[in-house]
Amino acid sequence: MTSRRTHLDTLAIGLLLACCLFWGFQQVLVKATLAEVPPVLQAAIRFAGATALLWLWCQARGIALFERDGTLGAGLLAGVLFCAEFVCIYVGLQYTSASRLTIFLYTAPFWVALLLPLCVKTERLGAWQWSGLLLAFVAVAYALQDGLQADTTNTGWWWGDALALGAGALWGLTTVVIRSTRLATISPEKLLYYQVALSGFLLPFVSLQLGEVWQFELSVFAWGSILIQTVAGAFASYLVWMWLLGHYPATRLSAFVFLTPLFAMVFGTLWLGEAVSAHTVVALVAVAAGIVLVNKKAG
Repeated sequence: MTSRRTHLDTLAIGLLLACCLFWGFQQVLVKATLAEVPPVLQAAIRFAGATALLWLWCQARGIALFERDGTLGAGLLAGVLFCAEFVCIYVGLQYTSASRLTIFLYTAPFWVALLLPLCVKTERLGAWQWSGLLLAFVAVAYALQDGLQADTTNTGWWWGDALALGAGALWGLTTVVIRSTRLATISPEKLLYYQVALSGFLLPFVSLQLGEVWQFELSVFAWGSILIQTVAGAFASYLVWMWLLGHYPATRLSAFVFLTPLFAMVFGTLWLGEAVSAHTVVALVAVAAGIVLVNKKAG
């Protein structure tokens, strides 16, 4: 039986900060690699690579991936939701701005906070926790305010917003499925395998359907970017996230993801050699305050 904590400790906070830092950096890597590798193809390659790495990891550590444990149905559902989230993100970017998409995508913690307590009573949030989520969300919107105006020349912007909102819901639903089914009792390796293996299989077909051009005569930078996204991103950081979901309250973990787009802004700014905006600094402080409120003990 998995030992589950009721609140985040120093280890969890440290791992979460490391994951969010890397995910923010990965967003910049993905954008910097778009000139050579289209987005869905990037995702397909990193998830296929992560599937192979995860299999080797499990072979070396003697972790069973294919034993019958009654989780196949829930695992496939989690994998489909995980894959569909990325499809919505990348298709949505064709119709709306990255800033608008990010705002709708990061409604995911609200879906978790609304739906998960219906299945797992210990995940219920109080007034302080809800105010913390709202503060963190508003802070992200404040940081991205310059890119929130809809492009009225693009008549499909509303479709992009809907896909982004759908991606946020799918992200939240993936977490709900993981925490409310027998998936919560299996190893983080098998839990992640369901998701990356299914995505690695399905996303190449999505890439071809979207008309993405496949070519593999890439620069050293592009290959290095894909390698980092695969090893540190789809394999290591997601494995840590799966482990965290198995040991800590998902509603409190989800609050930390608001840091990711802000870290992405910081890394993007540093990459371009520009000063960090005051908006970003204020938003980081506000998100931190929101996270503190979400993890505030009741009573």
